[in-house]
Amino acid sequence: MKITMQRGLPYVQVSLVYAGLHKTLDNVVLDTGSAGTIFSANSVLDMGLQCHFQDVVHRIRGVGGTEFVYSKRVDRLSLGKLELKDFEIEIGTMDYGFAIDGIVGINFLQRVGACIDLTRLEIY
Repeated sequence: MKITMQRGLPYVQVSLVYAGLHKTLDNVVLDTGSAGTIFSANSVLDMGLQCHFQDVVHRIRGVGGTEFVYSKRVDRLSLGKLELKDFEIEIGTMDYGFAIDGIVGINFLQRVGACIDLTRLEIY
């Protein structure tokens, strides 16, 4: 799968399946420095991925500061041919000063055995 560079960051296209609904997100940052995989609530609310009273809310920390997120298990998360079923994602506001749909973190990349070729801008 091709990686595109925008504002000096690597972006990929990701597909999510949750409760029988499928969504493709084109504006997802590939981030080996992020422990988790997180998606913008605005990008996934229409799939039914709202926060419910039984969901655990926790605080995550990153270079940009801290934010509160909640976790959900999706039926499938795919990045090209790389995919995991029954995968836990985090959902938050992702107010980072620029619009993104999400971040694919090391938890996904390591489990699928992803190889990132920065010369060819490909992930496989």
